[in-house]
Formats: sequence, structure tokens, C-alpha cells
Amino acid sequence: MKKSILIIIICLMSFTLFANQPQNSDKREKAQITFLELGAETCIPCKMMKPVMKDIDTTYNGKVQVIFHDVTKDRDIAKKYNIRVMPTQIFLDKDGKEFHRHEGFYPKEEIMKILDPKLGIKRK
Repeated sequence: MKKSILIIIICLMSFTLFANQPQNSDKREKAQITFLELGAETCIPCKMMKPVMKDIDTTYNGKVQVIFHDVTKDRDIAKKYNIRVMPTQIFLDKDGKEFHRHEGFYPKEEIMKILDPKLGIKRK
């Protein structure tokens, strides 16, 4: 009897733990482009990019997944993407293939010039 109650509790905890996962997965599945921001929490231009990243995330509403990596804490990601300057922005298509890279501060308007054509968006 105690064993079955324990199993039920574990199942309920697992269900509760993973109940929110589909929302994140859905966002990733809908995302057509991944915007990687590779920098550091202490870097001034990286700090300046935070509102830009938030605006891009909001503007493209799930079509662009925005991810920040602190390369001072995760040196493997810096090696993987051959990072020379902080911040570096890397844009990946839905298959994970890099199609654009920029080093330094990147204004939202300039990023939109790269993203809009890829997403088929025409703005006035």
C-alpha cells in the first residue's frame, strides 16, 4: 500500500514538474530564427544589448528565439562559435545553420533589416 502511494506521489510530482515544458517547446518549435547573443554580464556593450534583445523578442513574438550566453561562464560556447569580440550576435535558421554574424553593439533597426527579409516581413 505504501509503495503504491509513493509511486502515485512521484507520478504527480513528475507531471507537475513537466507541465510547463510544452510552452517553452512550442515557442522553440514556432521560432524560425534563433538569435544568439554571446557576451558577458559585465560587458558595457552587452548590457546595452539587453533592451534590444527584449525588443526583438517582443517584436517578433515567437518567430525569433533570443538566447544570451555569458561566454565568461561558458567558454565552450565561445569556442564553438569562434567568438573574438563581445558581444557577438549570431543568427541561425530553423535548421541551426548560421546565416548572419555581427560583432559589437547592434541596433534593433539594423537587426530588423536582417530578420524581416528572412521572415518574409515587409515594412514601410
